[in-house]
Amino acid sequence: MKLKKIELSQYRNYESLRLETDHMVNIFIGPNAQGKTNLLEAIFVLALARSHRTSRDRELIRWNSATARAYGEAERRHGRVTLEIVFTEQGKRAKVNGLEQRRLSEFVGTLNVVMFAPEDLEIVKGAPGVRRRFLDMEIGQIHPGYLHAMQQYGKVLMQRNRYLKTAGPGARSGLLEVWDEQLAAWGVKLMKKRQHFIVTLQRWAASIHAGITGGREELAVEYRPSFEMEEGEEEAVLADRFMVKLSQAREQELRRGMTLVGPHRDDLVLRINGMEAQTYGSQGQQRTAALSLKLAEIELIREETGEYPMLLLDDVLSELDRSRQTMLIDTFQHKVQTFITTTSLDGVDREKLRDACLFQVKDGRVEKA
Repeated sequence: MKLKKIELSQYRNYESLRLETDHMVNIFIGPNAQGKTNLLEAIFVLALARSHRTSRDRELIRWNSATARAYGEAERRHGRVTLEIVFTEQGKRAKVNGLEQRRLSEFVGTLNVVMFAPEDLEIVKGAPGVRRRFLDMEIGQIHPGYLHAMQQYGKVLMQRNRYLKTAGPGARSGLLEVWDEQLAAWGVKLMKKRQHFIVTLQRWAASIHAGITGGREELAVEYRPSFEMEEGEEEAVLADRFMVKLSQAREQELRRGMTLVGPHRDDLVLRINGMEAQTYGSQGQQRTAALSLKLAEIELIREETGEYPMLLLDDVLSELDRSRQTMLIDTFQHKVQTFITTTSLDGVDREKLRDACLFQVKDGRVEKA
């Protein structure tokens, strides 16, 4: 998979941009607040129809403009594909090969990307919501149906929570049971996909982590759902258990005014040599675990789709020491198209990046260095 061209119009601080991106490694250099991250964000948007930085699409539209447009041409193993997404005050429209997609889930997955930014270190040491977001973004682009299930689950969850907040002890059981059935039906679809994803991710991450640490550390990635489930269980069995757990939590939910059972409360546990990395890992161990997860994503997507995703590295090389930089560069070199942003290449092994195409970014303009 290779992005050949990207065009931006009225996107963030870019009034207009047309850029050929045919090289395997593309490095964008410049001071902060010039548009480097905005460019990587636009590539991410072409893959997932949403930003990794904000949930407000309006923020993607340039100041005093009514619309923003991102367009890309990519080469995949089955041929060339074009993608276009336009953001307006009323919403967004997405096209693949010139054809408008009725649902965004039909757009997502045409391109696959792995994004690695300094904030991704929070996957290991941050709150559970950070890890759930990591799962949702990565599973969504290889299983587009997951995004639809996530949207439906979110709608039911919002309605149910609103009722729990207002109903109090006098809540009507019959009405809650209707929402319970819908919540369980959509929720177990998410849980099954997450479980499968994590089993596969664990296999790759453990191998990569052992390689980075010279076999001194063993990384385990464990799915921690809000209620117990076994690998391979049928959706119907899980849905029944989901309903039982909701029933058992009913009084507590009414007191607190929120839904306490379901995939919106899932978490990931990462263990290094049997100890939880979130609590007991050193900063170096946590960074190595985060790097292992990201490199594992690359291999997982290749395994699922038959080709490597694009890799987006947003100012992350400076966050890694020389040995981790080397491991990262050796992983993507010559096989994964990579886009890197940095304020400087000082401290980076320039010899390993000698075939890269360098661009200077200044005030929303990009020129070859």
